[in-house]
Amino acid sequence: MLSPRDLLMANHDEFRRLAQEHLQYAQRLDALTQKRYLNEDEKLEEVRLKKLKLRLKDQMELIERQYRTANQVA
Repeated sequence: MLSPRDLLMANHDEFRRLAQEHLQYAQRLDALTQKRYLNEDEKLEEVRLKKLKLRLKDQMELIERQYRTANQVA
């Protein structure tokens, strides 16, 4: 049986778009954390990406909560 998140990935365009953006930000953050030192621009980018990633996660969780409530999935 598919989880609500899997169902949303398959059937909800906005959720899928948010998840894709979240993945892109995570990959860029991973690239930054692989560096030994970050310059000032990279430090600012790291903070910005973390905030964007968190915002997307919150949006995805809201959609998932709404889905669970609408479909009475525990």
